[in-house]
Amino acid sequence: MGDGVYGILGALEQERALLPAKERMRAATGPLLSWYRENARSLPWREEPTPYHVWISEIMLQQTRVEAVREYYRRFLEALPDIDALAKVPEERLLKLWEGLGYYNRARNLKKAAEEIVARHGGEFPASYEEILALPGIGPYTAGAISSIAYGIPEPAVDGNVLRVISRLLADTDDISKQSVKKRTEDLVRSVMPRDAAGDYTQALMEIGALVCVPNGAPHCNECPLEKLCLAKREGKTGLIPVKAQKKARVIEERTIFAVVRGGQVLLGKRPEKGLLAGLYELPGAKGYLNEEEILGWLGVQGEDVELLEKLPEAKHIFSHVEWRMKGYYIRLKEGAGTTVGFFADREEAQDAYALPGAFQIYARYLFGEERGKLHR
Repeated sequence: MGDGVYGILGALEQERALLPAKERMRAATGPLLSWYRENARSLPWREEPTPYHVWISEIMLQQTRVEAVREYYRRFLEALPDIDALAKVPEERLLKLWEGLGYYNRARNLKKAAEEIVARHGGEFPASYEEILALPGIGPYTAGAISSIAYGIPEPAVDGNVLRVISRLLADTDDISKQSVKKRTEDLVRSVMPRDAAGDYTQALMEIGALVCVPNGAPHCNECPLEKLCLAKREGKTGLIPVKAQKKARVIEERTIFAVVRGGQVLLGKRPEKGLLAGLYELPGAKGYLNEEEILGWLGVQGEDVELLEKLPEAKHIFSHVEWRMKGYYIRLKEGAGTTVGFFADREEAQDAYALPGAFQIYARYLFGEERGKLHR
């Protein structure tokens, strides 16, 4: 955008109401697209933005950093290169591929959606926003991302990054956690999306929110192509916007986790089909902090069958609304010893076949990872 246009806008800003939100958004389009085309990161899912690739990347990127996703994305596509492969993959294999990304229902919903695409769409990813939105595990954001990036359909993809950018641009002090605010923003974005560059526009909003108008710390306003248009910058409110209601305090749960070995086997459990980490494998664990006598009783182990019981480092794991504060124990049992909880699996098979959620990884290291062997004395 040239200085002349900025000058006109500056004059209009003398009476802010003369420049409605939609016009400010339209004025931002040119600078935003130019910035994106010069500064966009090279990301693997951008190399070939097919509907399948965009879908997998967007689901992986929910609650996960971009850099962490790169390797998962590569590994996932090598194993499941298309919709048909995803629809047919056994759930255990799917969850193992997803191990470390968390929120495992995301992976389960991918498979459900792939099965539906095969059954109802002949294995071809649907090409309308409404049909995409109807698939399991896909909400308005993901449907908008796939529609605009893969198909060029001008449908918005509004997430936290986009809400932050637009609320600052407009100095909007409404609570972005409200569904009404998100819906209003989606309508606004849809009304100004360039029909010939919908995919770039969607990714530009995402990218500027990730790299410039950042979620943590001060925004990099001197690097922002929208600086001269941004009302929060002009009014000194970038530290106050976006406005978001405080989340409820997390529930603290104390737990005791067990890394149990017996010869070449490890003890695993499976969580209930409903609730936190539903249906996933785990290292057995008890609610509360147990002493040594309570540990043996909880596991159903006889004292004479224990070759080693050693305390492990304390750890914590944060879920959306719950925080586990954990004490761990490494327990080596004699050959032939039994327990009343869980099941024993061959160590190598367990490592290759069973997905363990991130909450257990610090203790799984003593069974499978870099800490293995340190306690095998």
